[in-house]
Amino acid sequence: MHLERLHDPQLLQAVIDITRRAGELILQVYATDFAVRGKTDASPVTEADERAEALIVPALQMLAPEVPIVAEEAVAGGAAPEIGDWFWLVDPLDGTKEFISRNGEFTVNIALVHQGVPVLGVVLAPALGRLFAGVAGQGAFVEDVAGRRPIRCRAVPAAGLTVVASRSHGDAAALDAYLAGRTVASLVNAGSSLKLCLVAAGEADLYPRLGRTMEWDIAAGHAVLAAAGGRVQTLQGEPLRYGKAGFDNPHFAASAA
Repeated sequence: MHLERLHDPQLLQAVIDITRRAGELILQVYATDFAVRGKTDASPVTEADERAEALIVPALQMLAPEVPIVAEEAVAGGAAPEIGDWFWLVDPLDGTKEFISRNGEFTVNIALVHQGVPVLGVVLAPALGRLFAGVAGQGAFVEDVAGRRPIRCRAVPAAGLTVVASRSHGDAAALDAYLAGRTVASLVNAGSSLKLCLVAAGEADLYPRLGRTMEWDIAAGHAVLAAAGGRVQTLQGEPLRYGKAGFDNPHFAASAA
């Protein structure tokens, strides 16, 4: 893929369309009495994860045949492709625990990575009717019942930080230690990659993640956040990069730049 194609609005719209089609499949399963199984790492998986990935992967292959696809369920099954300067990161259903508990806070995540940096991302919360998207250098937006509108990170209000934390993977003691000395106005729990998007939309200021994540969990949200004027850094202050061995992330913090 050439960099010029990144700035073709048809590319982003095609990814949005794929994401929405996957979201429709997920909602079909959501409406049923679906079964939950355990993967080899003990994390849950449902028919919705598998059906969404089975739609997304061939659609991306048609869109950009030369770009490898790193998709969560395929990697869980032992199929991790060789990656180069460009690759896709796909989480067909992020927040499976939220899906199982039926709180609506699950997402479909598709990100395009170039030289370790997520440069295009789409995050859809199908049950909430919100879609976030962003492209490097072009800004970010949200689509919901009110239509499409641009989003940007905000300056931290005088009252203090709105901090978003994981609903299903929290470590309260570690979070308290990390926030010590900061002025926190409110702490909001949310599921899946929505936390990154809330920072991107100026609805929150800081998302510290002090637990395990995989690259496909956050790359799309990272791309949206970066396009909205934010950043994701390791706790040592280095930019978080993608294409790491095993696709594991270190602990990180997402915020306005």
